[in-house]
Amino acid sequence: MRIAFLTAPEGVEQIELTDPWQAAKDAGHEPVLVSTKSGAIQAFDHLDKADTFPVDEVVGEASADSFGGLVLPGGVANPDFLRMDPKAVSFVRDFFERGLPVAAICHAPWTLVEADVVRGRTLTSWPSLQTDIRNAGGTWVDEEVKIDDSGTNKLVTSRKPGDLKAFCDAFLHVFSEEAGR
Repeated sequence: MRIAFLTAPEGVEQIELTDPWQAAKDAGHEPVLVSTKSGAIQAFDHLDKADTFPVDEVVGEASADSFGGLVLPGGVANPDFLRMDPKAVSFVRDFFERGLPVAAICHAPWTLVEADVVRGRTLTSWPSLQTDIRNAGGTWVDEEVKIDDSGTNKLVTSRKPGDLKAFCDAFLHVFSEEAGR
């Protein structure tokens, strides 16, 4: 399965990109780095610059139809940049409209809030997002990983880098389950 990993040109938390990416590869999936600009993205280790990664596809030219699922890594700046890009927000919304599974960790649900896809859903995130999620009509819970299947698609969320193992296990299970339908 091709899995889109959507990031802004800079600000993604590196471990929240690389751990799920490697888990997807190890499970036989094809991770694809999608960003709002071509070239490379700049990852961060908290607030310090880390590695760069080559962009595979640009969000304005990519289609949710060509993927089996979407992973949204966190980082404080990453989802804030994404939510200001109409094409990125539309790309995210398309996964929900098509009933495709989505996984988001840490601050990434900010992009989900902007896409107006959390209403009626239960999810987790970095604690500072709970008011935004509630204001957008979602229910916020403080859990290591939350799988919500109350909408047109399954949504997997986690709170922080410390939850990465549970996050990877959950999204891989959900994505594989959905691919088998």
